[in-house]
Amino acid sequence: MGSGTSTFVIRWINFLTMLLAIAVICFGVWMSTHHDGCRKSLTLPVLALGGFILVISLIGFMGALKNISILLWIYLVLLCLILVGILVFTVLAFIITNNGSGHSVAGLRYKEYQLRDYSSWFLKQLNNTKNWAHLKSCLVKSEDCNNLPKKYKTLKQYKMAKLTPIEAGCCRPPSECGYPAINASYYDLSFHPISSNNDCRLYKNSRTIKCYSCDSCKAGVAQYMKTEWRVVAIFNVILFVVLSIIYFVGCCARRNAARSRSSKV
Repeated sequence: MGSGTSTFVIRWINFLTMLLAIAVICFGVWMSTHHDGCRKSLTLPVLALGGFILVISLIGFMGALKNISILLWIYLVLLCLILVGILVFTVLAFIITNNGSGHSVAGLRYKEYQLRDYSSWFLKQLNNTKNWAHLKSCLVKSEDCNNLPKKYKTLKQYKMAKLTPIEAGCCRPPSECGYPAINASYYDLSFHPISSNNDCRLYKNSRTIKCYSCDSCKAGVAQYMKTEWRVVAIFNVILFVVLSIIYFVGCCARRNAARSRSSKV
């Protein structure tokens, strides 16, 4: 493979990398439009990753177009760093999201979640007073709980509903409390709870209180974060494989170009 052919290959590789970067950015934009402000913990990192890959691919493309060796080296080094970063993040993401799952409750279509089931990293983040104060205020402003009476107009519809983890954990008291449901947003709190769970005492029917201070609410958020992290981790696995192939081909093309130049000397 001659020097001209090698640079041609690198140009096309970086053109494909640019398209890949745009796909990553589009994925980040999709995350931002499908999640409210409370649950965008990974949106900015994904957008930043896409932007970084785009800049690197532009460096490689210009290096191949102008045949500037230093730019090609910078391109390969930065791409290698990205691969290492993606690998480390993906491994950690799978470790962090390995624990935690819902518990089925008789008579309910949805599951309930317990905070102790999740990884210590999630526990540290959610039990941090500052972090939870921000998430709590954000959840109060969201329409997750306020929309339940609109979505389920009768008690039968509500009991047969398949609630999200946040709706199940933040908008209602845990089932073990035994509070009778009057409708989708109101429980009879005059009933003496049959459980010693502190969440039973914390729950109030007020739209601004609900169970936002409950461990069950934190567990619901943890389940949501786990799902979000797992989706990004799977996306990163695909991204890592594609970038590894691009990096390998780029290294081969760069080596062949160097050999071709040395043979001419």
